[in-house]
Amino acid sequence: MNSQHTVRAYDEELATLGNRIAAMGGHAERMVDEAVAALINADAALARKVIADDVVLDEGQRWIDDRAIVLIAKRQPMADDLREIIGTIRISADLERVGDLGKNIAKRVVAVADTRQPVQLFRGLEALATLALTQLKQVLDVYASRSVGAIAFMRDRDEEIDAMYTSLFRELLTYMMEDPRNISPCTHLLFCAKNIERIGDHATNIAETVYYVVTGEQLPLERPKEDKSHRVVMMNPAPARN
Repeated sequence: MNSQHTVRAYDEELATLGNRIAAMGGHAERMVDEAVAALINADAALARKVIADDVVLDEGQRWIDDRAIVLIAKRQPMADDLREIIGTIRISADLERVGDLGKNIAKRVVAVADTRQPVQLFRGLEALATLALTQLKQVLDVYASRSVGAIAFMRDRDEEIDAMYTSLFRELLTYMMEDPRNISPCTHLLFCAKNIERIGDHATNIAETVYYVVTGEQLPLERPKEDKSHRVVMMNPAPARN
């Protein structure tokens, strides 16, 4: 919030929305971190915990949607306040999707654990997750501080995530082509890598929302939103069957 209102309860209501976003953000970060740890360590119990934890973000998004609608109807906000409330709705939706992506990774833990893959593939996934989670944490810090000057570099970070994902995609595709027995587990890892890459996209969405909330302007549409994995497939077609 940029200024205080004559009605203290209004400030408290807006602050409550912001606090709920912060809580959802911390929970989403933890879910993804634990999902990747479960995948790397073949920890089925931790994977089940991540899957169960997703309900917290679902409930958080519904709570923010309901509270925001009531706040709009009761306070009839304008300008900065209206952007603030709409921003919490948009950010909570992105965080709920981050939780879904973490849950999707956790659901593949058992399938991947049945056939362990080369350790470098898991290191690649871990590095990708570290990059995506760093971006998510930084953008949540920007939301808390409203320091929009830090947002510009996040688009560069998103492109870095896309490039790392494309490299990992290429590596997994190579393993699949070399040995058909790798196709099933590597396919699961490909989906996990894609889920992590999408987390970076949601972090960038949040950054764009924060920029709009603070400045009232939209960031220029200058960054590509596609990864290049489809080009890798075209460059490395599957070998013909005999």
